[in-house]
Amino acid sequence: MYQMNRLARALMLGGLCVFGVSACNQSQTTAADSANTGASSATAAATGQKTVDITAIVEHPALDAVRQGVIDELAQEGFKDGQNLKVNFQSAQGNTATAGQIAKQFVAENPDVIVAIATPSAQSVAASTRTIPVVFSAVTDPVEAKLVPSWEASGTNVTGASDQLPLEPQIDLMKQIIPNLKTVGYVYSPGEVNSTVVQKQLESKLGAQGIKLIAVPAQRSTDIAPAARSLQGKVDVIYTSLDNNVVSAYESLYQAAKESKIPLIASDTDSVKRGAVAALGVDYHRLGQETGKIVGRILNGETAGSIKPYMMQDLDLYLSPTHAQEVGITLSPELIGRAKVVEPTGNSK
Repeated sequence: MYQMNRLARALMLGGLCVFGVSACNQSQTTAADSANTGASSATAAATGQKTVDITAIVEHPALDAVRQGVIDELAQEGFKDGQNLKVNFQSAQGNTATAGQIAKQFVAENPDVIVAIATPSAQSVAASTRTIPVVFSAVTDPVEAKLVPSWEASGTNVTGASDQLPLEPQIDLMKQIIPNLKTVGYVYSPGEVNSTVVQKQLESKLGAQGIKLIAVPAQRSTDIAPAARSLQGKVDVIYTSLDNNVVSAYESLYQAAKESKIPLIASDTDSVKRGAVAALGVDYHRLGQETGKIVGRILNGETAGSIKPYMMQDLDLYLSPTHAQEVGITLSPELIGRAKVVEPTGNSK
């Protein structure tokens, strides 16, 4: 079973701590956690039980699917949570300072493997240990994020699975939905490496086709709707990558885009349920399963540094004719026929 998020427990017990406030620093639980960690480690050593600590920068459908995929695959590999496997999970609640605290706590616990979901959490964990195996997931560019030196086996304690997407099919999808595409909007978090990497790549690839990119930064979740509204009358479509800040507040982005009559096209297929007209992306549960396979190999004795980072190959097309109608466009029968999932009319917000 998952252990309760210790940072959340500090909130409930102490009543004074707030995520991201450094003065809190988990003071209410440090001693108890240290004692529990020692007891847990001794028990695990005696029983042969493996321990996998999982952290994510935030909880939203795509990252939650990754986590579940890891656990499901580990069960298939013979490592079952609550039996011969102990899984601990903590979310950083979107706060990078909290991600750093979680990383340090996990390293102190010395689990068999740490799984870090999304770039900020992966960077925090990788910076905190050179010995414990670290497996990242849902990281767009692990090389640019300085998690690994290349796409080959790193020779370090870090490997993982990437959700990096080829952008050419994304651009083709935009042009199929908006045939006279001239300008693309992009709302992103400037502090997320995965988002800035996509911004640069989009600008280059769109520019080569005579299409302009207008990128608007949104540092906080409350900045996302105003950023979208600022694009009204300036862009033909807004493209969203797996920017964790944007995805976690997708409903507010959707409402702003709907008011402005701007279609949303996403790289996260779950975003179609939440307001996007279309998405061409990876199956994040399957990404989690591939991540789980890597974790299983490590638990069975391989070193993280001997395993090449994995990149998802298959892309799934999700569509919502209802969301298309809301912004005044119609999806072609040919495009609908190619979709893996067409969201029913009743799913409209």
